[in-house]
Amino acid sequence: MNESCRWVLMEHRGALDDPLGIHFDLLLEYGSACRTWRLNAIPFLDGPAVHARLMPEHRLVWLDKEACVLSKGRGSVQPVKKGFFEGQLPKNEHESVHISISGNGLSGILHIENNLCRLNSFESFANSDL
Repeated sequence: MNESCRWVLMEHRGALDDPLGIHFDLLLEYGSACRTWRLNAIPFLDGPAVHARLMPEHRLVWLDKEACVLSKGRGSVQPVKKGFFEGQLPKNEHESVHISISGNGLSGILHIENNLCRLNSFESFANSDL
């Protein structure tokens, strides 16, 4: 297992390519950048999986950003959850992710695979077939 790394979930409103007008960007620290997924909703503990689309890596500075308006009419962002994670992100960004996250109001085992993201409690994960 690696050292604890940071993560943040950013609410993104008003993106030109977002027909719903709101989505969430999940950023996971990975070396000198952040692996990033666009989620259509916040994954709730032991709730249904949410759609996750892999996005280009983001700069580490986004892990510490406060609410701001983006340039070129891309809307606005604000952090809604953040914390630390333990576990290894795969070298290939298209492989499944299974890490332990903790933070303000969002803690458990985070899974990203097959364009879906879900968050399981530690107890439900221990009793699963994964």
